[in-house]
Amino acid sequence: MALNTACDDPVGPNKPEPITALPRALTAVEQTVIARSNSFGFDLLGAVDGARGAEKPNTILSPLSASMALGMAMEGAEGETFTEMQTVLGFQGVDRGDITASYGGLLDLLLNLDPAVEVGIANSAWSRQGFPFTSGYFDALSQAFRAVVQELDFADPGAKDVINQWVKDQTNGRIDSIIAAIGPLDILFLINTVYFKGNWTTQFKKSNTQPASFFLDGGGTITVPMMSGDIEDVGFAHVDGGRTVAELPYGGQAFGLVVVLPGPGETVDDLLPTLDDGTWGTWMDALFPTKVMVRMPKFELEWESLLNDALKSMGMPNAFSASEADFSRMTPADDAHISAVKQKTYMRVDEEGTEAAAATSVTVGVTSAPPGINVDRPYLLAIRERLSGTVLFMGVVRDPR
Repeated sequence: MALNTACDDPVGPNKPEPITALPRALTAVEQTVIARSNSFGFDLLGAVDGARGAEKPNTILSPLSASMALGMAMEGAEGETFTEMQTVLGFQGVDRGDITASYGGLLDLLLNLDPAVEVGIANSAWSRQGFPFTSGYFDALSQAFRAVVQELDFADPGAKDVINQWVKDQTNGRIDSIIAAIGPLDILFLINTVYFKGNWTTQFKKSNTQPASFFLDGGGTITVPMMSGDIEDVGFAHVDGGRTVAELPYGGQAFGLVVVLPGPGETVDDLLPTLDDGTWGTWMDALFPTKVMVRMPKFELEWESLLNDALKSMGMPNAFSASEADFSRMTPADDAHISAVKQKTYMRVDEEGTEAAAATSVTVGVTSAPPGINVDRPYLLAIRERLSGTVLFMGVVRDPR
């Protein structure tokens, strides 16, 4: 992506009115939860991207989806298991009740903020028919997380299809399945989905899209379809001695796509270890709105990963151990533990805007010139809600093919 001057006027004569304030002020706890949730996302991105295989150059994840799915599991945790999960999710020192209430408040804020942008966030809990669960656990999920709660006959081969159809429906068909099979020891699936579809406030003309070079880390070059156009109200800043940050707004400008280009001589691998909530906040505070000429690759990417090892390395091994996990607020079964945390994502960026979707499942089992930026090389990206600062998606694009 390159941001420069001078190009044909972009599409977008009927721009929505800018949204300049949230419908209500965030509470102090909500502000803390959002900041901590973003911080968890930066840590998770570093852990997952650092462990990727050579065959997976790109990482596109939703920290919000992972946080909500794990938050539902944490609602059933006690003792050291709860403390570890609380710390990894970034909520150390925050009361359990405040964390749970803030998830619900965040849902209410994000879902109807910008009528020009489609945002869907949904939670669900699918339990094994006849298995004992602690009184009140599912009530908490239903009330605080607005979760759909349903008991299924897991011995029925069609049970996974019911869950997968729900995921497909919530993500507009972009994530068509999250459960490959239901094992005999699986007792509960906690699912979160996040769906985002937003048109750029100023759209690109399709006639301006042309083949262009994209320079890979390691010296290779590929040809990609490169969009271009003069884009208004782009947040822009040079930070940290040469890194360039740009944010392209969607709809009424409550949401934006943030692109971070490493500085001279840097790669995204050099940039990621420096990324934390403080650095991110400094970058976002430095942005100023201006008109730039944007050249950006269009792409369509899918990604999936098992997050178990990343989460263990971040500090919550007990939750995955049948002998150490304590989910007594969820079920009286003393060997209940998380057996898998899986996330699948989809993202498409084109001349009209961006469509992105994510699904995260937690499986519980028992024992068993003017201003310009030239992004023609690998970069960091994120979709965020600009007024609260909530990051919905983040990732690293090394190969936009």
